[in-house]
Amino acid sequence: MSFTEAVSSVFSKYAVFSGRAGRPEFWWFALFNVIASLILAFLDKALFGYEILGAIYGLVVLLPGLGVAVRRLHDIDRSGWWLLVGLIPLVGWIVLLVWYLTRGTAGPNQYGIPS
Repeated sequence: MSFTEAVSSVFSKYAVFSGRAGRPEFWWFALFNVIASLILAFLDKALFGYEILGAIYGLVVLLPGLGVAVRRLHDIDRSGWWLLVGLIPLVGWIVLLVWYLTRGTAGPNQYGIPS
C-alpha cells in the first residue's frame, strides 16, 4: 500500500472501527499526521502566533486516527479496547508501539480478512 492509498483509505473509512488495517496503512497515516502537524505548526506560528490550525486539524483526524488504531489492533487479533492501555503512563505507550509494530495475523481472524 502506498502513501496516498493509505491516507485515502483511512479518510474513506472516517469512523469505521471494524475490520483490519495492516502496518503500512497505519504507519503511512502516522507519517502523514506528523508531516501535516509540522506544516500546520509552522503556519500557525507565522500567521497567528498561537495554535489554531493545529487544533482544528487535531479534531479533524481524531476519529480517523482512532479508527485506524482500532483496526490495527484488530489485525493482530486484539480488541480495540486495548487502546486504553495507552492511558498507563510510559508503559502503555510502549506496549501499544510494540503491538503496532507486530506483524498481523496471517489469514482471517475474528475481525475479518487481512486488508
